[in-house]
This record gives sequence, C-alpha cells and structure tokens, in this order.
Amino acid sequence: MAREGNKNQAVYFFGTCLGDMMYADSAMAAIHLIEREGYQVVFPMEQACCGQPAYNSGFIEEAREVAWKQVEVFSKHDYPIVVPSGSCAGMMKIHYPQLFQDSDKLFEVKRFSERIVELTTFLHQAAGAQYIDRGEQIKITWHSSCHAMREAQCIEDSKALLAQLANVELVELKREHECCGFGGTFSIKQPLISGAMVADKVADVVATGASAVISGDAGCLLNITGKMEKENIKIPGIHIAEFIWGRING
Repeated sequence: MAREGNKNQAVYFFGTCLGDMMYADSAMAAIHLIEREGYQVVFPMEQACCGQPAYNSGFIEEAREVAWKQVEVFSKHDYPIVVPSGSCAGMMKIHYPQLFQDSDKLFEVKRFSERIVELTTFLHQAAGAQYIDRGEQIKITWHSSCHAMREAQCIEDSKALLAQLANVELVELKREHECCGFGGTFSIKQPLISGAMVADKVADVVATGASAVISGDAGCLLNITGKMEKENIKIPGIHIAEFIWGRING
C-alpha cells in the first residue's frame, strides 16, 4: 500500500552495471519496493557506470569523465538518487567530490553526491517502509559488503528491514566484517588471494546452516555464489531487494 505522505514525490534510480547486466530482477524489485511506498521512480536511460572500476584501477581521468556524465544525467531535478548497492553508493557519495576536488565543477558534484542514498537506508529512514512477511519459515545469513559497512554505512538499515520479516531467522556470519575477496578488479589482479578470501566466506556461510545468503551488493553475490556453484554448494545468493519483494508477496 502506498503511503499517503509520499504520493507525488519522485526519486531517481541508479540501476548499477550489475543490476543492468546480471541482476535485472533485483533492480526491478528495488524499483517495486520504492513505488510501493508511494514514490515515482525516474530512471534516466542515459545513465552508465558509477566509474568505480576505472577509479580503483588508477585511471583517474577516465573515472572523472564517467562520474561527470552521471552528475549531468541525474541533475535535471533535485530528486534523491536511490542506489541499490553500498559499493556504488559509496563511490558516488564519497569519492566523486574527491575526484573533482580541484575542479570548478566541485560545487555541482557535491550537490549531486549529497543526494545519493543507498536503497535500504532510503526505504528504512526516508520511506518508513513496513513489511508483512507472507513467506514460509526460512533461515538466512547476511553478507555485509566492505563499502556498505564503511562508506554507505547502511548495514543497520538493511538488517532492520529484514528484522520485520516474521518468518525469517537471520543467523549472523562469524566473519561478517571480512571481505568476500571480490573487490571489483582486485579479484582479477589477485586471483589467488581473492580465491582464498571467498573460500573463507563460503565456509562461513555453510557453517550457519542457512538456506540462502542475502546481501545488498550484487558484486559480492556474484563472487560468493560463483564459488558455491563451483563447489556444488546449493545455497542461493539473493539481493535484499529481491528477497524482501518475494517475501511480502508470498
């Protein structure tokens, strides 16, 4: 049910690269969750990558070019920009102003970055979302991505939304605060280290006895589920938006 106080309010939605190419159902679920709270979702078709791969690889000029394109695309209105990824949200909120620190574009970039909000933070704090769980009893575990914890700082909001689901038992990972080993290009440049890290993460997931691992970052899910599939471990990885949308719709 749409909330009366949110009717006629609009937000931008940044779909992310993985949301576009690999996790389209999760991106659509995120949009449905926002619309459920009475907001109009605006999806600029000109949007692209947040620029993090280039930035993390040291291609600063290229990252700046990609970043400025997003600033232009999402600044036709002063709507909040909802991002279904702690990683992308952290990049756009924290690192964009750093990229333009010595530029005459800094003021516009800061105005853009101030409007960035991670999805679960938006749903929990701005929209005040309330959920009724219509699914069967299930035990899950939760993976906190590095950027979601340290930059977007949205983990408490994510877990608060999950806590509303009465038939969901959340079993915490013992090594929750450890990286899964993805790190974007890190997993390509340092495959042996990355492989050891994701093996530790998967072992932690299996030890919980959970039927699914939930996260707010598609990159981490891609890495964790890829390792589990390789080891023939039948535990699905699900983005929190898709998980919640499924639960409240039975």
